[in-house]
Amino acid sequence: MSQSKTLSEAKGIIQDNLDYTLFSWSKQKGISPIAVKYGEGVYLYDYDGKRYIDFSSGLMNVNIGHGNQRVTEAVMKQMQEISYVTPSCVTKARGELGKKVASVAPKGLNRTLFTIGGAEAIDNAVKLARMHTGRHKILARYQAYHGATYGAMSAGGDPRKLASDAQQAPNFVHFDIPILYRWEYGEENLLKDAIENLQRMIAFEGPQNIAAIILEGESGSSGCLKYPVGYMKKVRELCDLHDILLIADEVMSGWGRTGKWFAVENHGVIPDMIATAKGITSGYLPLGALIVSDKIASQFDDKVLFLGLTYSAHPVCCAAGLEVLKIYEDDGLIENTIAMGKYIDETMGALIKKHPSIGDWRNTGLLGCIELVKNRQSKEPMAPYNAKPDEMATMNKVAARLKDLGMYTFVRWNYIFVAPPLCINKEQVDEGLAMISDAISIADEHAS
Repeated sequence: MSQSKTLSEAKGIIQDNLDYTLFSWSKQKGISPIAVKYGEGVYLYDYDGKRYIDFSSGLMNVNIGHGNQRVTEAVMKQMQEISYVTPSCVTKARGELGKKVASVAPKGLNRTLFTIGGAEAIDNAVKLARMHTGRHKILARYQAYHGATYGAMSAGGDPRKLASDAQQAPNFVHFDIPILYRWEYGEENLLKDAIENLQRMIAFEGPQNIAAIILEGESGSSGCLKYPVGYMKKVRELCDLHDILLIADEVMSGWGRTGKWFAVENHGVIPDMIATAKGITSGYLPLGALIVSDKIASQFDDKVLFLGLTYSAHPVCCAAGLEVLKIYEDDGLIENTIAMGKYIDETMGALIKKHPSIGDWRNTGLLGCIELVKNRQSKEPMAPYNAKPDEMATMNKVAARLKDLGMYTFVRWNYIFVAPPLCINKEQVDEGLAMISDAISIADEHAS
């Protein structure tokens, strides 16, 4: 096929998408998406033959890397047997995946409701918490994202919901955790202030009314914001004191992303429920999971569990998930995450010295974020929280440079995310960070 024909094909594919589909979280005109033809490992390839290193694992979900044919074969095998059964029926894949999830989940969490994705896992966690406790309020953090369905959106504290929050679901109450990077009074005082704030919130809302507190196992798209050391343990103690459930949102931070199967393990905490998705199938097929404690599950031994989805425990998705979990273990991906995370942390030290616009680097495993600022002393962000289009001029140039250099990654406000597939090696880390260094030089021109 000639180059001109390939270019023409790419143009037609892009135009069909622009003319006949809608794009999430985006204006619909003036955008220039990448027409991806195929992927392999940490790379994506477009129809023009250009290669992009994927430094955010898609949307922090393609954990095993692109194009792993073991998953393709597992999916094909399942479809040759049966592609769909109602959730009242069972398949071998469903049972084996449930058993495997229980084997890697924190102690006492052995039962899973398989959903379609992360938002549905969050929605069902909220419903189950209310059914189990007989209470109605859900406490959640500002600057956290839990999904885009009405329930998950309302639980979230992300500004993407603001266009719809006049219609948000009731009985979600938000609290703030100050950001360590901009906290002036020391981390011990930050922990004290954050917990006292949550204690007041619980008292004001009435602990007898609160069904659950929901927190990300580790912060993701809000900027990889760090909990004060010991925070999650203190929250667990407050939940136990008031018989409030603790729900861990591990949609992004689960499945090895932070160097543990689940990020809460880094905090020494066992939640009552884990809502997860993304890395369970590495994004190859849509699948979410709500993993619940034996105590909660046993309540429904003799009464109806009023939760259900047409595509719950879809056999093809379960087959994909089972194979992906085997790949994590067979390829040593969690061990590699720890090693590559340490390597990135070490390498970032040199970049911080080189670039005056780098204000902060926050990372756990391979869930990292560079925060760019105009001035390190004032910590004024290169683009403000929930920046308007005209406030994104510099960061848009940074993002455009990354794309031009051959990198796909998540750039939001003044953040550049570093969350590559867990199969990445040192040479590929160096390749990606060199591109980021080049692009950050644009921001350096606006830093003092």
